[in-house]
Formats: sequence, structure tokens, C-alpha cells
Amino acid sequence: MNNKYELEHIGINTPNSEEAEKLAQLLSMMFNLEPRHGQKSEFGGPYFECMKAPFLGSNGHIAMRTPDLTSAVQELKEKGFSFNMETAAYFEDGTLKNVYLDGEFGGFAIHIMQK
Repeated sequence: MNNKYELEHIGINTPNSEEAEKLAQLLSMMFNLEPRHGQKSEFGGPYFECMKAPFLGSNGHIAMRTPDLTSAVQELKEKGFSFNMETAAYFEDGTLKNVYLDGEFGGFAIHIMQK
């Protein structure tokens, strides 16, 4: 089983909403991206999610997307990784939408999402 993964975005922890907005604006200007407001974060285009308060991961999180999340979870479990099921979100039909792996990797949490 070899699931395909793509980078969804990088989540960057900031201390508050003002710092999140400043960073999102800076990254947007730097890379010619469109900034946008979110409920828990400010976005610098599709690539940067600047968290309004520190969240999982010392530095933030790396969000990856895959076309078959259920299969990806199984594959990662077989490789010895575990998941923080308290973070799991589900679609209306009950299938898994996204979930974080347990632990940190280089100071980042890993977020896996259904494409």
C-alpha cells in the first residue's frame, strides 16, 4: 500500500490574532498571494495558515492531503504511527475528514486530510 500525499499547507503558531494577521499579510505580499480571514487563523494564500493562538506542534503543523484518508491512516498505523483521535473530524456520512498524528516531527504536528 503506497498512498499518495500532497502538501496542503503549513500551519504557523503565533501568540495572538494580531501577529497572525501581520504574518499572513507579510507572506501574502512576499509571494503574491491573497490573504484571507479564518475563524481560528489568518491565511496567506492556500499555503500558509497563521494560527491566532498556539495550537498543536511547538512551531505549528504540516497539513498533508491524500485521496484515500482511510487507507492512509491504515498504512501509517502499519508503519508504527498513531493518531490523536480527539482531533478527528468527520464528514456528514461519518467518513474521516482529517486527523492529527500523535507527537511532533521537527517541532511540527502532522495533520492528514482527505483530498
